[in-house]
Amino acid sequence: LQTRLQAGQGYGNTFKCVLTVYRNESLAGFFKGMSFPLASVGIYSSVVFGVFSNTQRFLSQVRHGDPAAAPSLTDMTLASLVAGFISVGIGTPVELVKIRLQMQTQPYNKANVKLDSTVPGSPVYRGPIHCLRTILQKEGIAGVYRGNVAMLLRDVPGYCAYFIPYAMFCDWITPDGSIAPHPFSIWVAGGVAGAVSWAVCTPMDVVKSRIQADGVYSNQYKGTLDCMLQSYQKEGLKVFCRGLMVNTVRGFPSSAATFLGYELSLKAMKRWQTEINP
Repeated sequence: LQTRLQAGQGYGNTFKCVLTVYRNESLAGFFKGMSFPLASVGIYSSVVFGVFSNTQRFLSQVRHGDPAAAPSLTDMTLASLVAGFISVGIGTPVELVKIRLQMQTQPYNKANVKLDSTVPGSPVYRGPIHCLRTILQKEGIAGVYRGNVAMLLRDVPGYCAYFIPYAMFCDWITPDGSIAPHPFSIWVAGGVAGAVSWAVCTPMDVVKSRIQADGVYSNQYKGTLDCMLQSYQKEGLKVFCRGLMVNTVRGFPSSAATFLGYELSLKAMKRWQTEINP
């Protein structure tokens, strides 16, 4: 839904988008492009959380002489920036393949499509591997990283609005004197962080989605700035809020589960290491 609302045509609001996808593509339409992100989400999340926590430990060691010292707001901000920067290297190809698979059934105006391009609305890619191989053959490595600048502008501030609100909200709702936050506190704090982060990210997420969807049948945008200008000229400022509700509603449960899984996994591994090496 997010991709269709942001980069598609004729979907209108969220409810209309749901009905249109279901009528045209049945339930399978809601799961298009899912396999590639599903296969890589574990690696992606482990890299992001690993980079964030290790950068935080490194900064605590340098600034305070103790890697286990409580990080300052500056430390968390720098660690979030680094995590956001590194995430683009892994996330851009995954997002590109997902969006291309989701948008290849989108009807386009024939007047805007070159004569030698694939017929609008017909499938271009047979699956994620075929999609990635086709992009590599036609566009090279640069094509695989199409939209990386927009994604960088989305994820660098986005992860600051992800990790920092989580730490602050988790600390706020954890009772004084508690050794560790309760799982419910982690779940709520993670959900709030996800909703806040996606609210911050949505404007650049719109730009990223449009740039990456561009190229299925035709090439409309020359770059990030050109996409922003064209989108604004045609639809005004409201275009940068497309998919905001879907993003924030989705962001709460997915981020809540991610943070809860991360914290419980860390706790279990620490307990396991203590039992092995008391």
